[in-house]
Amino acid sequence: MANNKELLGIHGPGSNHWVGDGFPVRNLFPSNGVTQMNPFLMLDYAGPTRFEPSNRPRGVGEHPHRGFETVTIAYQGAVEHRDSAGNSGTIRPGDVQWMTAASGIVHEEMHEREFSRAGGIFEMVQLWVNLPKAHKMSAPCYQGILSGQIPIVDLGAGAFARVIAGELSGAKGPARTFTPVNVFDVRLSAGSKVELSLPEGHNAGVALLRGDIVVNGSKSVRGEAQLALLGPAGDSVSLEAKEQSILLVLSGEPINEPVASYGPFVMNTQAELRQAVEDYRAGKMGHLK
Repeated sequence: MANNKELLGIHGPGSNHWVGDGFPVRNLFPSNGVTQMNPFLMLDYAGPTRFEPSNRPRGVGEHPHRGFETVTIAYQGAVEHRDSAGNSGTIRPGDVQWMTAASGIVHEEMHEREFSRAGGIFEMVQLWVNLPKAHKMSAPCYQGILSGQIPIVDLGAGAFARVIAGELSGAKGPARTFTPVNVFDVRLSAGSKVELSLPEGHNAGVALLRGDIVVNGSKSVRGEAQLALLGPAGDSVSLEAKEQSILLVLSGEPINEPVASYGPFVMNTQAELRQAVEDYRAGKMGHLK
């Protein structure tokens, strides 16, 4: 019999701000004081926001990262990415970009040109995933995951889950990860009830982007940008939708190492952070051409 993970609390966004001029975000952690999502470091929910047509693409210009991974999940709108390792690509609805900054990379994220010219609704999630010390200085890499590559698990009654990373009901996500994590894009129809398996010992959470759900048969979570934080004990979460709902279910094996962070750098010590800043300023993470 499944044993539901303990519901530790419901948290709204701790901040509401712009990243560059293209990403109006609500931060679901860590700005609200949630620190128990290790190995996940941060979750920003951008939008949904309507952008008027523009001949100048909006977004975030050249900036560095070191020591972790950025995962961008597109719901509406499109983003063009390019980085100092020579990778480039366009993330469209349903696609996922999984970028491993590792030893250091410089990139930019801009609204896709046609989307900018036409305008429209923009909605995305960006998740930061920590890397263990052994891989923080590995070579950067890039995974451009198209919607058609992501397996879909039928949960019944019109509900389904897209398995981006990890495994659910025998379906394995295409994302290659350094530590065990699950990232499920879940859509629930009104009245649907599902139980999702999550590994014992994983920290976990359910990020409700919008909708109205009941978690583990007891706690109502409704509206937009809400996080149901789950404890590591237990091996499942039960969800019931009162209306059509979109959510992101996350779980991960904790990385039990010190975390030192400074802006776009996440390392293990303050000395490593100082070195990251020096390396970036010296151009050792490259530049966009």
